[in-house]
Amino acid sequence: MASDDTQMFKKIVNDPIHGHIELHPACVAIIDTPEFQRLRFLKQLGLVYFVFPGAAHNRFEHSIGTCHLAGQFARCLQQNQPRLGVTDKDILCVELAGLCHDLGHGPLSHLFDQKFIPGTEAKKHWKHEEASKAMLDHLIDEHSLMAKGGKLSQYLDEADITFIKEQIDGSRFSSSGEWTCSGRGKEKGFLYEIVSNKRNNVDVDKFDYFARDCHHLGIKNNFDHLRYMRFARVIEVDSEPQICIRDKEIANLYNMFYTRYTLHKYAYQHRVKSIIETMVLDAMLLADQHLTFKGKTNVPLKLSDCIHDMTAYTSLTDDVLFTILYSTSQASDMTQARQIMERIFNRDLYVCVYDSKPLKYDLLKNDEAEIKRSVFSRAQQYEASVTEEDVAVHIAYLDFGMKGQNPVEKLNVYTKHDMEKATRLHQEEASRILGPTTFQEFVVRIMCCVRDTKKCTAIKKASLEVMES
Repeated sequence: MASDDTQMFKKIVNDPIHGHIELHPACVAIIDTPEFQRLRFLKQLGLVYFVFPGAAHNRFEHSIGTCHLAGQFARCLQQNQPRLGVTDKDILCVELAGLCHDLGHGPLSHLFDQKFIPGTEAKKHWKHEEASKAMLDHLIDEHSLMAKGGKLSQYLDEADITFIKEQIDGSRFSSSGEWTCSGRGKEKGFLYEIVSNKRNNVDVDKFDYFARDCHHLGIKNNFDHLRYMRFARVIEVDSEPQICIRDKEIANLYNMFYTRYTLHKYAYQHRVKSIIETMVLDAMLLADQHLTFKGKTNVPLKLSDCIHDMTAYTSLTDDVLFTILYSTSQASDMTQARQIMERIFNRDLYVCVYDSKPLKYDLLKNDEAEIKRSVFSRAQQYEASVTEEDVAVHIAYLDFGMKGQNPVEKLNVYTKHDMEKATRLHQEEASRILGPTTFQEFVVRIMCCVRDTKKCTAIKKASLEVMES
C-alpha cells in the first residue's frame, strides 16, 4: 500500500493525557476487534474506583497511550541515532507491542492474575502477559488479519508478529545469557526495552499509566517522560546495545520512582481498597465453580479455566462483580459470594482491626496464610467461636519497582563529554541527599470478616500479639 493510502487510513484519537494521537492502520485493525474493545470494560485501577471516584479510566485508553509513547520513543532513537538502523517497520512493531501489551489482563486489574488464579484449586502459576500473547494470536486468527489480503499482512510478516509478542513478554536472554529472541537480532535488542523493560523497569508502559493514573486520581506527577526520551541514547554496554540516559536525568528518574511509590502508598494499596479487594477475592473464589463462560468449542468453562481459552476469556470483564451480585443460583457457595458482594455495595465492609506502620522488608518472616493461621489460633483463646474464615490478611508491598533493589543502580549513564560510553551509576554518585537508603517496605493489614464485636476484639488482640510480640 502506498504511503499516501496509509496516511488516508490513519485515525486520530484525542487523549486527555497526550493530546491528539495518530494511529497507524495496523493499530486500527487491532483496535477494531471485540478482543481489544473488551479493554473498555476493564478499569485500569480495578477496585481503586471504590475509593477514588475519579479512577474510572480503563485499559483501552491506557493501551492506546502506551502505543503512542512507544512510537514516540522509537522515533526519537531513529532520528537522534540514524546509525542504529531503526526502520519504520520496527517502529510499527514497537507501537503494536505497546497497543497489545495488556490484551490479556483479567477482570479487576491484578487481583485476577496475582490473587484469584493462584488461589484456585489448580494453584496455577500464570501471568497476564501469557494471555496477552495468546489473545493476540487469537484475534489475528479469528479475524484473518495475517491471511492473504488481511489488514495486517500488508504491513507485517510472521517475524514481526513474533517480535511483537517477544516485546510483550519482555524476556530476551536465557539463564546462561544467550539471546533467545527471533523477531529481531541482538543488534536491535534496545527495542525490547521500550515497552517492557526487565532490566530497570523504565519503560513507556509506566510512563503512560503514571501520568494517566495521577491525572485521574488527582495526585501530582513530577516525572517528565518526554524529557527522559529526549535524552535517551543507545550505547553498547557489555557487548549489547542498551538504552542509556544522561547523568543529569537521574533526578528526573527518581521523580518517576517516587511517583510509583506515592501511587502505591496512597491509592493502589489504600486500606479501604485492600479490604474491598479481599472481599471480592473471597466472593470470586466461592463463585469460581458456578460461573461459566462459553469457550471456543461451545463447552462451558468455569471462571478460572478461561485463561486456557481466549474465546471464553474475551467474555471476562469487570462485570463479573455484577454477575455474582445478581446471580439467582441457590448453591451455598454462590449464596455466600452474593452476600459478600451485597455487603460491598451496602458499604458493610470487613473490619480492619490491625494496620501496621510501614515495616522493613527483612522483618517479613511469614506470608499471608501463615499470619492468618497464627492470628486465628491466638484469637480462639479469647473467643472460642472465632473461625479461620473470620480472619483475613493482606500484605501491601511498597517499593521502587525492583523490590529491595535501587533501580537507579541498574541504569547505564553517559555524560555530554563522552556520548558513546556508558557506565553503571551508584546511588552516592547521583546524589547524597536525593535517594533513599531502603527501597522496599510492607504494611500488614488484618481484618475481621464479620460484624461481631466479640470476634473483632479477639482478632484485634491476637493480631497485636502476633505482629508486635
